[in-house]
Amino acid sequence: MYGFEALTFNIHGGYLEAIARGHRAGLLTTADYNNLCQCENLDDIKMHLSATKYGSYLQNEPSPLHTTTIVEKCTLKLVDDYKHMLCQATEPMSTFLEYIRYGHMIDNVVLIVTGTLHERDVQELIEKCHPLGMFDSIATLAVAQNMRELYRLVLVDTPLAPYFSECLTSEDLDDMNIEIMRNTLYKAYLEDFYKFCQKLGGATAEIMSDLLAFEADRRAVNITINSIGTELTREDRKKLYSNFGLLYPYGHEELAICEDIDQVRGVMEKYPPYQAIFSKMSYGESQMLDKAFYEEEVRRLCLAFEQQFHYAVFFAYMRLREQEIRNLMWISECVAQNQKSRIHDSVVYMF
Repeated sequence: MYGFEALTFNIHGGYLEAIARGHRAGLLTTADYNNLCQCENLDDIKMHLSATKYGSYLQNEPSPLHTTTIVEKCTLKLVDDYKHMLCQATEPMSTFLEYIRYGHMIDNVVLIVTGTLHERDVQELIEKCHPLGMFDSIATLAVAQNMRELYRLVLVDTPLAPYFSECLTSEDLDDMNIEIMRNTLYKAYLEDFYKFCQKLGGATAEIMSDLLAFEADRRAVNITINSIGTELTREDRKKLYSNFGLLYPYGHEELAICEDIDQVRGVMEKYPPYQAIFSKMSYGESQMLDKAFYEEEVRRLCLAFEQQFHYAVFFAYMRLREQEIRNLMWISECVAQNQKSRIHDSVVYMF
């Protein structure tokens, strides 16, 4: 019952919520990012990060450093935090934490299938997979020729199995089909996660509904923009939108018939929360859209920490840490390629 979580939440969840809030305090601040932006090379970045939570992960790395090393070690910190919380969790929190992994599992499946299609080495592809999305039979994905084989040989024993019911076709895998598979899987995953959070009730349901609805709406906009000018029909496009969110159902009807970025903008400006995002862009441009969405997501994730006795803090912390790793990757690339003037183009500040 909403409002009564304080009576029982701390029995099983109090310690882990405190851990998550402690991790959140270790996220980089605007002052840290300003210092990182002054760095002349990757060793300077390593030196600055040595005073943060990443210090112990980077301290034994020899020079010269590479961007991939920094990202890999920072991701290792994220994975260690996640595993520690998962080991301590009891039901239903452990199931909630497992749901956070499923998005990475979907990305890994798509990465391996796409790489195999382009005849890349499987071992090389596995090294590029996100560690949170790994599962035992991931290497055998390379043998599948179509969706049915992919399901029957590999994915039937993974948590993704229920999400594949909508993508089981005998069509051969090509770039278009793989992208449709990714979006169909994400739709099923988000809807399932949304229902699970609703079942939990209380503050968790309230806050996670908002965060997942935003994610569903962002994906609807991205699917629309990326499918403009392709052979994807309006009906097929509409099938890829999640059945919840602020845009559901009337916004989806309008997005399905959009034929350029300005029409998408016209639809989104009818919804006040998204009006501010599109007002940051001039007409006809979509390059800044990703950053604007990330900034809005970070704002909502930070608000999740304003309430207590709910599971959304774990989701918010993981997402904020992932955004921080994207920021560090961008800064490191800009420094390594001597493009420091472009650093502020993609950095999303948090606190």
